[in-house]
Amino acid sequence: MERTARAFWIGSPGHGEIRETALSEPAEDEVLVRTLYSGVSRGTETLVFRGGVPENQHAAMRAPFQDGDFPAPVKYGYLNVGVVEEGPAALLGRTVFCLYPHQTRYVVPASAVTVVPDSVPASRAVLAGTVETAVNALWDAAPLIGDRIAVVGGGMVGCSVAALLARFPGVRVQLVDADPARGDTARALGVDFALPEDAAGDLDLVVHASATEAGLSRALELLAPEGTVIELSWYGDRRISLPLGEAFHSRRLTVRSSQVGSLSPARRAGRTYADRFALALELLADPAFDALVTGECRFEELPDAMGKLASGSIPALCHRVVYDGV
Repeated sequence: MERTARAFWIGSPGHGEIRETALSEPAEDEVLVRTLYSGVSRGTETLVFRGGVPENQHAAMRAPFQDGDFPAPVKYGYLNVGVVEEGPAALLGRTVFCLYPHQTRYVVPASAVTVVPDSVPASRAVLAGTVETAVNALWDAAPLIGDRIAVVGGGMVGCSVAALLARFPGVRVQLVDADPARGDTARALGVDFALPEDAAGDLDLVVHASATEAGLSRALELLAPEGTVIELSWYGDRRISLPLGEAFHSRRLTVRSSQVGSLSPARRAGRTYADRFALALELLADPAFDALVTGECRFEELPDAMGKLASGSIPALCHRVVYDGV
């Protein structure tokens, strides 16, 4: 009998649907995973949902196990936690993370899954892909003891960066966001909070993750002379302008991009992608990260929920999807 699973697809920009899909029999070096939870990475996935991936970025933006092509129809996603039902004995019955879209069951190479540590609940492990981005950003940023730092943009990535910076000794960290409700999240993560107009300035480092022109401009304004902005935002097909006149040159400011698709040059010689991912999962043992999960729905409700996430009517950071059997 043919095995099947159900998967979330973007049938056309702004329209989600659940489709049945055939599953292959797992080969000797593959695993069959039953999904427990998946997570919606709101910034990137709602941009994909709206059809906002620029044509010249279609190849770069492909998810590891994406089906279909941008703008649609496409099966897209990369935060998936499940249980191995078939596969090598060492993985059988283990809870694993995989960069897989929203689907009830799937078959992938055993090398594509990472075992979730016993210290990390499966429900929290959906954040692993986002925390991996934060790890890479801080490898790029290289903060020092005693630095004065702001994270501008309190979305999933920004909050993950702030949570990790809260662990650095002697560092003053402020989460900056236009939404006052992010103050509760900041307190749960152990960092200060400010609205953009109230943010402290004269900073050594600003990590920008708001994906707005105003946010990046404010990030530059908050820097001390010779300070650096690490840019994490993904703007999709939008063009932005920056105030690179004014004091940008006289204060010798720097804007540097960081993107999880490549290992930071600062760690490229001694770390692998697997090392970076294992570190992200290890860091998720901290229950403070639970503050980043702000919404939840059943898998069958995902087409409706994705539309609400894209419109902003669901004010979620990470929106967790729960599957049958949980």
